[in-house]
Amino acid sequence: MAMADITIYGAGIFGLSIAWTCAQRGARVQIIDPNGAGSGSSGGVVGALAPHTPENWNDKKQFQFESLIMAQSFWQSVEQAGGKSAGYARSGRLQPLSDARALDLARTRSENAKALWQGLAQLDIIDAADRGDWAPKSKMGLLVHDTLSGRMHPRMACAALVAALQSKGCRVMDQGTPQGIILEATGWQGLLQLATNMNEPVGNGVKGQGAVLDFTAAPDAPQLFADALHIIPHANGTIALGSTSEREFDDPYSTDTQLDDVIERAKTAFPILQDAPVIERWAGVRPRAKSRAPMIGHHPLRRGAFIANGGFKIGFGMAPKVAEVMADLILEGRDRIPEGFRPEASLR
Repeated sequence: MAMADITIYGAGIFGLSIAWTCAQRGARVQIIDPNGAGSGSSGGVVGALAPHTPENWNDKKQFQFESLIMAQSFWQSVEQAGGKSAGYARSGRLQPLSDARALDLARTRSENAKALWQGLAQLDIIDAADRGDWAPKSKMGLLVHDTLSGRMHPRMACAALVAALQSKGCRVMDQGTPQGIILEATGWQGLLQLATNMNEPVGNGVKGQGAVLDFTAAPDAPQLFADALHIIPHANGTIALGSTSEREFDDPYSTDTQLDDVIERAKTAFPILQDAPVIERWAGVRPRAKSRAPMIGHHPLRRGAFIANGGFKIGFGMAPKVAEVMADLILEGRDRIPEGFRPEASLR
């Protein structure tokens, strides 16, 4: 394959991951972001890699499943190249069951997972007592345990990608002259700018607030999902909690009583965290495309350019597969992007 020049605007998880996959294939890549790598929502604190439920299967769920399966090899290649840990682990997830209806649904999903997850992961119903203190409260004494969920430390992951790219001679710059093919991966503000340029609502930003607790007892334990909250143990001896979803906000980066509520609910659902001190409060804005799926493919306004945006809540989980199909499209002209992910899906 001939060498290609690529300029990527935006050093969030999509921009960095696509840059890495393109660089692995021999492309010359530069990344431009005035705020630096992982400065937006990709520099958050939660890092939950949680799959869609194995039911009503569609292209989006299949794409995410494939991405979660390939995550281990993707992040291993990043860590080996740059020498920095990305904080990745496919550690699984526990969820409480509240009543007989929830139990019946979980049994159906467990059967579906056997076929849809192709034997590469499983979803089981287990006794909460088997998990000891590391279990959310469950009225039935039962939990759903899946082995497809993983965790990612967002900041460590971005730093690991930067180090890996540097090993390939690729740089993240705060400014520079664009060269060759252009890819825009500019987050929620890029979506707003695109909407303005097109005079059409193609996406927006949704604020999220999260917290970090000092808790060293369970760095490799499964993540928890209870009361609509993600509770993620990280390898660095912290627990991340999140998050809110705020469509309207005045200050993108401030935390408030909504985060206080998240912390309180998490400690109620998971009593072992009652005495864990809060060591960081974080807020940022995540890009949400109108279609709710990532917006990837040919740029809708700039001929010959590309776009990768809108990875709302699932950006880190989708990143390995997004990087693969975007590299296919940019470098080889092979289009394997699901219909629902194309920019036109957010223009309907």
